[in-house]
Amino acid sequence: MNNFEVLMETREFQALVFPFRKCNGDSTGYEYAIFQRIRSGLWQAISGGGKANESFVEAARREAWEETGIPQSANFFSLETINSVPIHYFSEPTPEGRYVIEEHCFAVDCEGIDITLSPEHSEYRWVDFKTAQELLKWDSNKTALWELDQRLNDNKMIPA
Repeated sequence: MNNFEVLMETREFQALVFPFRKCNGDSTGYEYAIFQRIRSGLWQAISGGGKANESFVEAARREAWEETGIPQSANFFSLETINSVPIHYFSEPTPEGRYVIEEHCFAVDCEGIDITLSPEHSEYRWVDFKTAQELLKWDSNKTALWELDQRLNDNKMIPA
């Protein structure tokens, strides 16, 4: 086995999750929850690292639960967006020789679900698509949100 194969066997990944719900009193519009990180002050989706032997969706469900209290039994959806995040953005140890970490994207229907912030976030907001695009820092988040908004409007969600 060469070095690259060993790296891929021990690879880490990120799960990114956008909570969404229908706008109050609007049967066609949606709003999205975005979160402000305490350490950086930046706005982003729920995001966190996958653990050993955990599938992408399992990591998404766990991260959503840990960061917001969203039940793991909520309706999660897969997005096709897969990003690469430079390794220098992560404070936790990563495998030596890695330069980027894969980020797999999901959405979760939060209709009727209350969000409870973890200590990682100072606040969250339910916002429309345009406002989210303006507040989000990372292009990877913006791309995943664009896909989610398009899928919701086209009624083409992919159950996770």
